[in-house]
Amino acid sequence: MSAAPARARRLPLVLRNPSFGRVWAGQLLTQAASRMFQVGAVWWLVGFAGGEHRGLDSGLFLMVSTVPAVALAPVIARIVARHAHRTVLAGAASVAGAVAVTAAVLACSDALPMAAAYLVGLVLAGCQAVFDPCLTTSVPELVEDADIESATGFELSTQSVAGLCGGLLGPLVVDAGELAGVTATCGAAYLLAAVLIGSTRFPHRVAGDGPAPEPRTLRRVLAGLPFIRRVLVCFAAANVFTTAVYVVMPLYTREALHATGSTVASLETALGAGTLLGSFTGGRLPGRPIAVGSVCLTVMAAALALPGLVAGHAAALASMAVAGWCVGVIGVRFVALFQRLVPAEDKPGFFAVMQAVLGATFPVSSLVFGALGDHLPARTLCLAQGAGLVPVALALWWLGSRADTAGQRGPDASTPVPAGEAP
Repeated sequence: MSAAPARARRLPLVLRNPSFGRVWAGQLLTQAASRMFQVGAVWWLVGFAGGEHRGLDSGLFLMVSTVPAVALAPVIARIVARHAHRTVLAGAASVAGAVAVTAAVLACSDALPMAAAYLVGLVLAGCQAVFDPCLTTSVPELVEDADIESATGFELSTQSVAGLCGGLLGPLVVDAGELAGVTATCGAAYLLAAVLIGSTRFPHRVAGDGPAPEPRTLRRVLAGLPFIRRVLVCFAAANVFTTAVYVVMPLYTREALHATGSTVASLETALGAGTLLGSFTGGRLPGRPIAVGSVCLTVMAAALALPGLVAGHAAALASMAVAGWCVGVIGVRFVALFQRLVPAEDKPGFFAVMQAVLGATFPVSSLVFGALGDHLPARTLCLAQGAGLVPVALALWWLGSRADTAGQRGPDASTPVPAGEAP
């Protein structure tokens, strides 16, 4: 009687939970399509449609594409809480698919003005901003209780894989079919995802047992975590310079390398591959998170500045791979630290505000570096990225030093931590 369950447990996660497997396929399609359109549209603006203000145009597009996840966070939270998750997921994918296909038809007939491309980017980003948190929330409805942890890790790692695939394909599809090609491809991916998710049964969905307790406000959550609040400020400042790569890379490809979309794709691939490697190896590095984070920010500063000092494809590839590895390591070490230090009842609110704080800097970074790209060489922008990270690395190291002076007290100067687990 126990042989069959044992064999079932040996099956891969997506096979022993077929509902999760179908939704996972939808996740891969939507997140890859979202990244494909974002990277492809930026390359289209820089390499095909842009005029005298290529940098500003691409920066504005990235700013528009990142606003919904920050500005609509409270609305998205209510939508996910009040409606069936399958309906929300399939509906978001359907709307994105319909908009992308419509844009492809108009682009084929040369009836899609540049302003409409920004509107398409805004709508697709809004749909993805609804899809992603709803997907994470849906995991317990799709798998057995024993598989929740592995399914969550699987879902998070898939985001990196989807981003890698989308970043690779976006510029290549634009080179082959310009904006019409990338919007058509994305539209097909979104609609296929909607069909997959809409036809999936969520087997473990249960009705609530009663009204949920009123959660603490985000301000109250962060007020009790002063150390973590300062760390978040450091990483928000770092994001201003690190996320600028999505503007700087296409400009560098065109100005310094005089190359095509395939080169942009290779740089995106190097960045994504480095991030994946960092995610897998970050937990094995010795040292406390603050020390590791400070070193990684310093290494990232040197990596991002390298193409400004040494122009060439090899230098740019090495820069993106090393920077991506640092991003992956920092993500793993600090999310694990936050999981240990933030009280369980405050984690949903804390991680929501963490995403909002870190995401809010992306529009600023895109706009500032995009505008600078119209007046400064791309190599100078690379040097500016590296220089901007140096004071952030020093500030993070200083925070760690202050925590050390607290002796055996926790990193928030109020919560004891086990020996050896200080930041």
